[in-house]
Amino acid sequence: MKNIKNTFLFLALCCTGILVSRCGSAQKTQASSPIQIGECYYQQWIGGIEGGGSGIDIYIPIISNLNKIELDSVYFQGKGVKLEVKNESIAIGRFMTDLNRKKDIIMSNEPYAEYGNQVNRSILKQWPTLKNNQCVISYKEAAKIKYFMIDNLSEKPLLAYPSAPRNKE
Repeated sequence: MKNIKNTFLFLALCCTGILVSRCGSAQKTQASSPIQIGECYYQQWIGGIEGGGSGIDIYIPIISNLNKIELDSVYFQGKGVKLEVKNESIAIGRFMTDLNRKKDIIMSNEPYAEYGNQVNRSILKQWPTLKNNQCVISYKEAAKIKYFMIDNLSEKPLLAYPSAPRNKE
């Protein structure tokens, strides 16, 4: 009976230790941005022709990057993409959305015929409490990946690209 109690106590301590160690590896955001940034905003866009695509672009103006950190990715509204840094003065995250996207899904009773179909990507659950006007930026500093949050992204008006010109016959 004493051995069973000792075994149970040992297993309980091991489980508690594992749970506590997992909490320490959770991703944490920095209290402030490691670089000086301007007013960040996002803008939805849509192609002017059917199947032309649509998306949301996030613009992060970089005023000063004295520590020369490398911006990596942006997480916004449940999705994540790599950031494009242009002229070291602006970083852009380009999210594609399903609105106005050409859907080429092959439905067949032959399993190999459906091989090229795209599977819906899962929504990122790393930051479940992000609001629609918040994003998280990941960056590399001294070979470590760190994160900081941007609050109150402003939304610019929808950018609707014009349709393709008509063929003259």
